[in-house]
Amino acid sequence: MTTQFILRTDLMNKAGRCPVQLVAYFDGLRLKCATGEKCKPSEWNANRQRFRGTFTGAEEANDFLELRAKQVSEWWRKERAADRTPTIAGLKAALRPVAAPVVEVVQKQSITVLNTEHREALRARGYANHTLRQRKMLCSWLSNYERDRGELLDPTTYDLATHDRVLHYLRFDRNLAQNTIASFVRGLKVFLRWCREERGMSVPVELRKLQGKHADVLKMWLSAEDLAALTTAMLPTHLTRVRDVLLFCCYTGLRYSDVWALQPGNLHEWDGARVLRLVQTKTRTGVSIYLTEAAGTIIDRYAGDGERARLLPVLANQVMNRHLKQVGKYAGLTAPVVVTERIAGEVVKKSVPKYELLTSHTARHTFATQSLLRGMPVEVLQKVMGHAKIQTTLIYAKVVEDLQHQTMRRIWENKDAAAENVGMRASQICAVEPSAARA
Repeated sequence: MTTQFILRTDLMNKAGRCPVQLVAYFDGLRLKCATGEKCKPSEWNANRQRFRGTFTGAEEANDFLELRAKQVSEWWRKERAADRTPTIAGLKAALRPVAAPVVEVVQKQSITVLNTEHREALRARGYANHTLRQRKMLCSWLSNYERDRGELLDPTTYDLATHDRVLHYLRFDRNLAQNTIASFVRGLKVFLRWCREERGMSVPVELRKLQGKHADVLKMWLSAEDLAALTTAMLPTHLTRVRDVLLFCCYTGLRYSDVWALQPGNLHEWDGARVLRLVQTKTRTGVSIYLTEAAGTIIDRYAGDGERARLLPVLANQVMNRHLKQVGKYAGLTAPVVVTERIAGEVVKKSVPKYELLTSHTARHTFATQSLLRGMPVEVLQKVMGHAKIQTTLIYAKVVEDLQHQTMRRIWENKDAAAENVGMRASQICAVEPSAARA
């Protein structure tokens, strides 16, 4: 078989350029096929069947003709080996092979990078800092997993097997508590739903199958006797302020974030007394809380500090919680409390003195339980505490054993529980400001 390249001068166009044609001879057959190249007769060397150096891009064009001749030769050998008759269609197919399918390389995306994008999207939409901190913590645990296990977590490949590996890492390598893991799973589901619904990503796992069960935890609260012991305890100067902030929260039900942010502008006059009006930091719910004599005394105690940005001398939460355990120890809060923990899948129970469990949030539990003990309606307590759902407030009703005992005594023994001194003094419990009396 031989191949030739000829210049078809009989097909010259208006620009004086002629097409270059490939001609193949074999077994008495002659097949012709266009190469797609064109040049002027002066740019073509008929003896060498190649472009002259005066042709622009002559080297590349000649290499192309060499490639065509080689392709024809290989095609002819394959046809002869397969005992097939060469055809023009076959020759054209050999010179114009079907392009190999392009294999799309999918770039994996780390959950940690996308989670940062998710957090910024929530920030732009005005979500509270509490929610943003949860998203940041979720990102931290996922980032630690990728670093320690060397496995990239991609939402498009996150399945139940991957989820089990992550949970195993959090529970046994990081020793996270049951409720911390449950919060992690809840946040992860929110993030994966965002990937699927708002970013159009294909998330293979069914979100309902990502389970994280919360375990019931002890909601410790202080009794009237505990509050009296705290009030009269002899404390070092630096602990006195910590004790006063704790008692103020016990009288108002404020969270740490809210008492920390209290300013003089939150104080308002009402019916000859004072009330606090504020928007809660966590839920952004507006609440109005009546200040009893005990609560007002604490505010007045620090009014002489001059122009202050905040009403009370509140320390950083971690520092305050550390000092509160010392305060509780000074006050003699040593009664044993049974604490149940789940460590590496095992349920462990141990007794610890009450002061070791004392935190700033204990005050909020104390306010709720003591309010119920003194007969505050649950609906009113819900408004004071700023709960969006009454079910949240009812949790406290379940843990107040004294309330259960009072009710049973009144029903079975016909005794008036209201006459019994089972709660704090009336001056120590906060009342809700009647909405009708508000300006």
